[in-house]
Amino acid sequence: MAFELPPLPYPTDALMPHISETTISFHYGKHHAAYVKNLNDLVAGTEFAGKSLEDVITSSDGKIFNNAAQIWNHTFYWKGMKPGGGGAPTGPLAEALTTAFGSVDEFLKTFAAEAKAAFGSGWTWLVKSDAGLAITTTANADLPMKHGQTALLTIDVWEHAYYLDYQNLRPSYVDAFLEHLVNWDFVAANLG
Repeated sequence: MAFELPPLPYPTDALMPHISETTISFHYGKHHAAYVKNLNDLVAGTEFAGKSLEDVITSSDGKIFNNAAQIWNHTFYWKGMKPGGGGAPTGPLAEALTTAFGSVDEFLKTFAAEAKAAFGSGWTWLVKSDAGLAITTTANADLPMKHGQTALLTIDVWEHAYYLDYQNLRPSYVDAFLEHLVNWDFVAANLG
């Protein structure tokens, strides 16, 4: 069974003006799609053929891991945004963030600072583990699953996620993501 490119949870123009249809068409239609094609080519005829994406991620390394993890990361990223999103969470999620970070505002400031300061290509995550909630940044295709953590939210800080819209102004992209795009319902569902 081949891996497939999951559908976007909204139309390609739904995140405008914060993320353009052009960026989505390249990011989803070219980059994300290429990871799917590459993974299918890499696992054909191997012990990874027929495994779930999560099983491939947790039992592989190198090119197979990179492509599998990037499929998972991007799928998770798309679900973590919605038209008219952003702002601040409420309810149990807000309470959990306040317990972990002192306040929702402090969480938002810390998450933004981490994403803006991430070196090179990678992802900034809100994660849950036995130690509680934390913010972490991973390089390249790395992801919390590989470290025994549960992902709650991520922002893609690879340049292809924002360069067409924001050029080298990653901080503006991060601010737009938090202020206008985060799907807090998705984050709350991940918290459980």
